[in-house]
Amino acid sequence: MIPTIFALATAPGRAGVAVVRVSGPASGDALAALTGKLLPEPRKATLVRLRDPKTGEALDDALVLRFIAPRSFTGEDVVELHLHGGRAVVAGVVEALSALPGLRVAEPGEFTRRAFENGKLDLTEAEAVADLVDAETSVQRRQALRQMEGALGKLYDGWRERLTRSLAHIEADIDFPDEDLPSGVSDAARPVLDALAAEIDAHLDDRGRGERLREGLHIAIVGAPNAGKSSLLNALARREAAIVSARAGTTRDVIEVHLDLGGYPVVLADTAGLREAAADEVEQEGIRRALDRAARADVKVAVFDATALPTLDSATVALLDKDTVVVLNKTDVVDAAVPTVGGWEAVEVSARTGAGLPELERRLTAFTADRLAGSGAPALTRARHRSALEECRDALRRALIAPLPELMAEDVRLASRALGRITGRVDVEDLLDVIFRDFCIGK
Repeated sequence: MIPTIFALATAPGRAGVAVVRVSGPASGDALAALTGKLLPEPRKATLVRLRDPKTGEALDDALVLRFIAPRSFTGEDVVELHLHGGRAVVAGVVEALSALPGLRVAEPGEFTRRAFENGKLDLTEAEAVADLVDAETSVQRRQALRQMEGALGKLYDGWRERLTRSLAHIEADIDFPDEDLPSGVSDAARPVLDALAAEIDAHLDDRGRGERLREGLHIAIVGAPNAGKSSLLNALARREAAIVSARAGTTRDVIEVHLDLGGYPVVLADTAGLREAAADEVEQEGIRRALDRAARADVKVAVFDATALPTLDSATVALLDKDTVVVLNKTDVVDAAVPTVGGWEAVEVSARTGAGLPELERRLTAFTADRLAGSGAPALTRARHRSALEECRDALRRALIAPLPELMAEDVRLASRALGRITGRVDVEDLLDVIFRDFCIGK
């Protein structure tokens, strides 16, 4: 028998409201045990007194919701107990549920897993639930909601349906060579496969937009010692995230903060100051890590000290490219404006006074939006999506040059299975209905 599971569905800790979810065939019995045989109407919120089934002690006055299978999140009978969010209340209800026969605490993600197993969600929608819980910015929320609504799954299912139809045509050529079928049935599949391979190529050529939206765009702050990198990080983060000191080389390791820039998630990293004559091996390692982070960053913020002009540190100048925002810091202590640094347009700021920071944030937001904004099509959001799509595309390319229909069919079958792994639909296709509909009507 399938066990009935329960768990706190809201964040642990003191809160106004806490929700405990119970899912499985014994969820109704569990609710009856807590309420003294009272079972509220399904899908109707009801205020009830919960009591410990063993002692009869009152646990809480809770708002209770009951859902009957399959009309629930998991597709099973589900009970939700909306409790007062005190720790003692939640602990008392959880303890009472633990003592009931046939119930156990849910494992992490088990409610969503049951929703998938019961056909309420495909794998992309299940992943989107986790993304929505973790979303920290409005753009992350929108992407997760769109995926949870099935946009990505529908795209891949549509591709898989086209593969199934093409495979049916090829299999018809193989299995019914003596039947009165239209000539060149399998050849008719080639334009479909070629067009689909091109669509998948375009879908993959997105610069990792979906993955970056989930994880955050990486921005590295680089510059010479005492250029004001840590002060700039603190100013952008609006908190004291990094130690600021007049002593050169204070920052030895990479310090990260997560920011929301115009709704886009970014990971802003302060790095060690770049200079050739490092004081010791620890600073040398810090500089190595700074250069490595700069090489891997999506965007660099190159900080120059306005008080050192016209001298420019060569190590930072060497990092300037199209993915760099050039910043001239400490402009509050110099008189002349300098519109360019090393031939690159500079944003003049003062990390100490805050002057110029709005323009720097606007520039960084524009860089971020340019790299993360999409065309409107749903974005793949995980490495496993990308791997499966590459496998599907490669199988289609092999199918297009296959010398025999049997080899062509096998590669199309592999391509379809690769797509099926993304959504969790890896069952064997039944091609007979498609073949009958396309070729046998009236026979």
